[in-house]
Amino acid sequence: MNVTRVLENYIGGAWSRSSGTTLLDVKNPATGEVLAQVPLSTAGDVDTAVKAARAAFPAWRATPPAVRARYLFKLREVLDAHREEIAAICTSEHGKTLSESRNDFGRGIENVEHAAGIPTLMMGQNLEDVATAIDCQTIRQPLGVFAAITPFNFPPMVPLWFLPYAIATGNTFVLKPSEQVPLTQRRIFELIQSIGLPPGVLNLVNGGKDVVNGLCTHPDVAGVSFVGSSSVALHVYRTAAEHGKRVQALGGAKNFIVVLPDANRERAIANVAESIYGCSGQRCLAGSMIVGVGEAYEWVREALHEAARAIVLGDGSKPGVTMGPVVSAAAKDRILSCIEQGTREGARLTLDGRGATVEGCPNGNWIGPSIFEDVQPGMSVATEEIFGPVACLMRAQSLDEAIAAANRSRYGNAASVYTTSGKAARQFHNQIEAGMVGVNIGVAAPMAFFPFGGQKASFYGDTKAHGPTAIDFYTERKVVITRWF
Repeated sequence: MNVTRVLENYIGGAWSRSSGTTLLDVKNPATGEVLAQVPLSTAGDVDTAVKAARAAFPAWRATPPAVRARYLFKLREVLDAHREEIAAICTSEHGKTLSESRNDFGRGIENVEHAAGIPTLMMGQNLEDVATAIDCQTIRQPLGVFAAITPFNFPPMVPLWFLPYAIATGNTFVLKPSEQVPLTQRRIFELIQSIGLPPGVLNLVNGGKDVVNGLCTHPDVAGVSFVGSSSVALHVYRTAAEHGKRVQALGGAKNFIVVLPDANRERAIANVAESIYGCSGQRCLAGSMIVGVGEAYEWVREALHEAARAIVLGDGSKPGVTMGPVVSAAAKDRILSCIEQGTREGARLTLDGRGATVEGCPNGNWIGPSIFEDVQPGMSVATEEIFGPVACLMRAQSLDEAIAAANRSRYGNAASVYTTSGKAARQFHNQIEAGMVGVNIGVAAPMAFFPFGGQKASFYGDTKAHGPTAIDFYTERKVVITRWF
């Protein structure tokens, strides 16, 4: 008889059972196989983790930045040595292809590399003689315990947007990974345990909304980071801010990709298709609304259908597969509902992935590449995030019209333009209301040393994720004005 593995929390340098009694199955979305069970931890578990982090903070804060950086050097090496293992775990619980999982994890490791430069990143400023015999300087200091609540779609990467910077700056940290994909972080924390960090510096609590609310309201948590839907991002932002915390809450998206007639056709379509269907469309930077300007609409339409039909749907761990399942049966049902709503509103579903099947995997959460045409601005498929492998094609007569359509969206996460005109590209990135903009780039994902975050309903807070803004989020600037007699 097989006994299903029950995951544990990592608190104070040791693994421990959650006090929560509710367990959720963690399933392989391609096969339906139960991989493990994850507990829904309680507010008491959150309190235990935060107390462990709080107890570790004074000694960790006093640890020199160069010494903290050496732990990150070790972490980078141990993560790099286990790239294939982590990618395989990610694919098993999320469903994305192995190549996508490798890229996912690689982007996370880049943040560890960047945070290892903390002795330079954390430097302040100074100026002598701001007045007669008076000098002034700014110094950066850590604040205490920080927490992050991360989503299902990038199991290795998104936690590493936050964790390295939090501890590099001298804070301690509590992570709540998505209860849908907890196995990747379980293994990463086992690797973290091997580098010898002091107990309590890093902690992990599995769970759902009780853990989220517990972290947002705990008096000893100084700040909270969140990535997920806009509705939950707004809840986290309001709740944590009302309790006096720093907050960065990254929400949903409805990303527009504008294709001009002068674009490089072959490269543009390959790139646009990858943006839409990569990770089965389950990413906040995925292309969703594809706007063909003028005569570009017809060739974009034709070439995108051809590219979508060439996608190989299947188990992401198998060679030759180019798109995996969506993460869960619930996600599949929600995406199907979005498609059905679009058809009711009059959009033409010219490529229908609803009946997709994969031989040998009858229990997978399969949705094939889908395309809507004749999408109008007021339709739900034009305004609401689908978060699945569905492209929506819209016509525009000019770049001005395309920009205006994109800017009507309540979201402002990312937007891209395909053109060979520098003038058009400049107009687009100057006028578009989005936090991350691609020029001939379908997924406008900044590298670790640049900030990540959107605008409007795609982001709540003041300080974006990773890059130099991460140092601002995790430290307090103190001004010291000095005169000696």
